[in-house]
Amino acid sequence: MIDTEYLDSKAWPFVEARALLKKRKKLFDKKGYALFQTGYGPSGLPHIGTFGEVCRTTMVIQAFQKLTDIPVKLFTFSDDMDGLRKVPDNISNKEVLEQNLNKPLTSVPDPFGKYNSFGEHNNERLKSFLDQFGFHYEFKSSTELYQSGIFDDTLKLVLDKYDSIMNIVLPTLGEERKKSYSPFLPICPETGKVLEVAILERDVANGEIVYESNGKKFKTKVTGGNCKLQWKVDWAMRWHALEVDFEMYGKDLIPSAELSQQICKTLGHTPPNGFYYELFLDEKGEKISKSKGNGISIEDWLKYANPESLALYMFQNPQRAKKLYPQVIPKAVDEYLSFLEKFETQPTKEQLGNPVWHVHNGVPPKEKNIINFGVLLNLVSASNADNEEVLWKFIQNFAPDTDRSKYPILNQLVKNAISYFNDHVKIHKKYRNANEQEKKALLELNEEIKKMPEGMTPEEMQTVVFTVGKKYYPKEELRNWFKAIYEVVFGDEQGPRMGSFICFFGKQETIDLINKSLSRN
Repeated sequence: MIDTEYLDSKAWPFVEARALLKKRKKLFDKKGYALFQTGYGPSGLPHIGTFGEVCRTTMVIQAFQKLTDIPVKLFTFSDDMDGLRKVPDNISNKEVLEQNLNKPLTSVPDPFGKYNSFGEHNNERLKSFLDQFGFHYEFKSSTELYQSGIFDDTLKLVLDKYDSIMNIVLPTLGEERKKSYSPFLPICPETGKVLEVAILERDVANGEIVYESNGKKFKTKVTGGNCKLQWKVDWAMRWHALEVDFEMYGKDLIPSAELSQQICKTLGHTPPNGFYYELFLDEKGEKISKSKGNGISIEDWLKYANPESLALYMFQNPQRAKKLYPQVIPKAVDEYLSFLEKFETQPTKEQLGNPVWHVHNGVPPKEKNIINFGVLLNLVSASNADNEEVLWKFIQNFAPDTDRSKYPILNQLVKNAISYFNDHVKIHKKYRNANEQEKKALLELNEEIKKMPEGMTPEEMQTVVFTVGKKYYPKEELRNWFKAIYEVVFGDEQGPRMGSFICFFGKQETIDLINKSLSRN
């Protein structure tokens, strides 16, 4: 029995899952399963955008499985037979790649010296971090599928539908490109390179083509890995050959997806349901690129934050462009903790819209949120903590009965906070001197902190901070009071909720910190 809440949820994975089931139910009944696919171009090291596609597709699969008992498969497909077009900027030992340009990625030596090829190296990196996150998938190599003959029947069909496919593609190309365009990219038997050449003759019956390269004519089979397809045709061919039902792609690929859908129909297959996502941008607002290596890496995010915060970042607003660089991490972590805290008390309908339902497939951990990441960072800053024990001292001052073994999320975040502070906060600290009004207000705040009785809650302490500020700032300028605290005491334009900070750091420690800040004057 399907829970009616699943049928009504407006969370985007459920919306996509319901649309998929509605459109392709007969196809599922015929083949007995639903196939989801993600794509990866291993011309560069895997990055967070690649992770995002697998993560989001997995969220749709999870929703789909709540709606039906139809079995599912997820293929993570690597286009590793593609020719190496350029050398990525973030790769060492570049001369190895420069000497092998235009060869299939699985024929290019590994510049790192670990695997048989550059393509295999990047494939293993991809599988490694997908495994790290516990994704359930089947890895598929373009090279293996081409060479094993799995694509052969569809490649012959592409040859048979050659003219129809050309009629779809040619109108989208410039005049020069039209002259040499062909759906087939032969692998040169002499150089091993992937060639972009015009096809001179076609023998549909024997599955052969004739082309010219360097003044010589060659005849080759289109099957058995002797040719690969131009990627838009390749995309459609895969959908047909593997019977793909769902695939995501970046917004920049919408025109390509539409063209591939036409080709797929020409081959006689219903194109998969698609879902476009907006692109990730670096801090300059530029598209994140595998070859440039801009943005933030998977390894960096996991150094500074828990993996669930990254999954949450992927869930939120997938069709809105988002910047992806280190400074977004603290907010992502605190949002994860906030959503986790809300989940327990929410009715089912609201839980299905809560990102942690999708991050944890409906079963998020039950860990009380004692302190958020932002306050942890400020504790590191204020105390100059360089080890976890110092931070835990402050945490246990506030919550003496906290058993560290029962707080795995917090344990990890304590380590993350020290790393993040040292790498991304410390170098940007810029303290300023307090003016006369600010000095008077901060000294009065110290006096009020001294008067605070034991057992005050963070909310009550926050009220005290507000009350002091109101004596020195009009109501409409009260935010300047907190801005002054942050800039003078913490050396930043933003800072912690002061009530929570005082609770964790300690009243006398906060007084000493403020006095130390004023002594700079």
